[in-house]
Amino acid sequence: MCQGLWVAISSYAKYCYRKLQKAALTGAKKGLQKPSLEEIKHARNAIFSPSMFGSSLEEVMALQKERYPDRELPWVQTRLSEEVLGLNGDQTRLSAGVSRRERPCRVPGDIDEVNALKLQVDQWKVPTGLEDPHIPASLLKLWYRELEEPLIPHEHYEECISHYDSPEDAVKVVLGLPRINKLVLCYLIRFLQVFAQPANVAVTKMDINNLAMVMAPNCLRCQSDDPRVIFENTRKEMSFIRGLVQRLDTSFMEGIL
Repeated sequence: MCQGLWVAISSYAKYCYRKLQKAALTGAKKGLQKPSLEEIKHARNAIFSPSMFGSSLEEVMALQKERYPDRELPWVQTRLSEEVLGLNGDQTRLSAGVSRRERPCRVPGDIDEVNALKLQVDQWKVPTGLEDPHIPASLLKLWYRELEEPLIPHEHYEECISHYDSPEDAVKVVLGLPRINKLVLCYLIRFLQVFAQPANVAVTKMDINNLAMVMAPNCLRCQSDDPRVIFENTRKEMSFIRGLVQRLDTSFMEGIL
C-alpha cells in the first residue's frame, strides 16, 4: 500500500514538474524564471483535469476521442480557426488609433477575454457572444505555442532550416512528418493561405511575410541558447513557413476535420 502510494506521488510530482518546465519555456509568460502561483496550480491540477493546452498532439487527440471519435484534427484547432473566419478575421482592419480590431493574426486580444475563452474551450464549450476576431486568434496562437512538442518535431528542425530557401524541398519535409503533425500543420497552412489571398491582404495589410513572421515561432522551436544562432535561424524559420504558404497544395485537406 505504502509502496503503491509512493509510486503514485512520485509520478504525480514528475508530471507536474514537466508541465512547469514546459510553461517556463513556451507558455504565455515565456522568459520568467519563477513560475507563478497560477502556473503551479495549473500544473498540479493538470493530472486530474487534462487540458487541451500544453499537451502533445497525441494527448489532445486522446482527450477528444470519446467526444469526437471520427475527427482527424484537434477540435480546439478547427473550432478556433472557424471562429476567427466566422468573425471576418480575414477582412478585419480599422484605422490605427481608432480601434485595435486590426490584423487578427498579429494584434493580441485582451488577455482577460482570451483567458475566459480558454476556460470555455477547455470545457468543450462552443464559444458564444464573441465579436472581436483577435480573441480566438490569440487563443489559437497560444494553443500552437503551448504544444508540448512543437508542431514540427525537434528531430525535423535542422531539415527544415536547411531547406528554408527551397519551397519545393520544404513541402517534401512537411509531407514526411508524422501523420498527425502533417495534418495539423497543413490545416494551419491552409488557414494562412486564406489570409494570403491578395483581396484579403489589401484589407488586413498582413502579407505573406507578416504571416510567416507571426506563425513561424508557433511551428518551429530553435533549441540553441546561442543568440547568434537564434537570430539567424529566425530568418530561416520565417522563410520556411513563407515557402509553405506559397507552394504547399492543401486541397487534400478539404473536408478533413
